[in-house]
Amino acid sequence: MSLTNRPIRVLVAKVGLDGHDRGAKVIATALRDAGMEVIYTGLRQTPEMVVNAALQEDVDAIGISILSGAHMTVFPKIINLLKEKEMRDVLLTGGGIIPEDDMQALNEMGVGRLFPPGTSTPDIAAYITEEVRKKRSF
Repeated sequence: MSLTNRPIRVLVAKVGLDGHDRGAKVIATALRDAGMEVIYTGLRQTPEMVVNAALQEDVDAIGISILSGAHMTVFPKIINLLKEKEMRDVLLTGGGIIPEDDMQALNEMGVGRLFPPGTSTPDIAAYITEEVRKKRSF
């Protein structure tokens, strides 16, 4: 199966000490129902664990669910690790409790769209699908 025909592979992760994973599980299920292959890493992951799993699983996208307020530490660390491992074609996206100003700053650093609570799961799946197709067309 060619890269363009295989299902989109997404790693969904909870980074840090945030123990609330209901939203991440809902998103993982919705992405799977949208036809994606989903790897859910579970709670209390480090940025290094997330990027290593993404590399091993050959994912197209990483989705970080974060409610702890550590987004301005977690996302930049993951971006830097992705660059170090030359994984520039992997979409980094996510959601949770992230102020609008911080979302904009993270977008400027290279993080994809970030989704606040209440975003429809079809919108999230559509965004990931569109962005991965753009990356695959290069």
